[in-house]
Amino acid sequence: MVRLGVNIDHVATVRQARRAREPDPVAAAALALLGGADGITIHLREDRRHIQDRDVRILRETVPTGLNLEMAASDEIVRIALQTKPDQVTLVPEKRQELTTEGGLDVVGNYAAVERAAHGLRQADIAVALFIDPDPKQVDAARKLGVAAVEFHTGAYADAHTPAGASTHLDQLARAAAHAVEAGLHVHMGHGLNYLNVKSVVRILGVEELNIGHSIVSRAVLVGMVQAVRDMKAAMTEHVSNRR
Repeated sequence: MVRLGVNIDHVATVRQARRAREPDPVAAAALALLGGADGITIHLREDRRHIQDRDVRILRETVPTGLNLEMAASDEIVRIALQTKPDQVTLVPEKRQELTTEGGLDVVGNYAAVERAAHGLRQADIAVALFIDPDPKQVDAARKLGVAAVEFHTGAYADAHTPAGASTHLDQLARAAAHAVEAGLHVHMGHGLNYLNVKSVVRILGVEELNIGHSIVSRAVLVGMVQAVRDMKAAMTEHVSNRR
């Protein structure tokens, strides 16, 4: 069974639009878990555009297991991670001008900085994953760093405009997943996944976890967080036996 991590960043985005107290991502996390989420994912960005330091602290106290903190490999955010001790840290690229994460972390080109952050986190017994593009060179760099997992950026697949394009990107993800498994890495995937396109991704051999946010939060606005998570879990388990 593929695990579902629910990213609640966009709940905080709505709150921060008014600098208000609601909706509270802590409450959203509790409802997501009630709906069947296997974990909660949050991204503490350096510009604090949605998730705040307070959210990280309280979620660490209230999410019993499976708190995944996405973050840049910056000294400031690493210090916060070392203080709060999430179950997992996923290192991601970050640019101030982007609306959302636009691609995978270039581990090869930023090896020293990623190594420094990953080493400090691993020394504190925090599992480390790297959010990367489905590129064998990035997988090899992740293996060399000794991290626990890689999360493949599924944006190109999710944004494909034709069935042929989607199939090409899906095959690329499948090959990258196989390479990562051979390298001894756990395989996660995420970005742009929704209730329709997720069905092909869960069939990829080796995938253990998906992290999905925008689509679930969007549906939750209409049907509630508990039902939105249940619907995603149902979509993920449909036809999962026919794996690529």
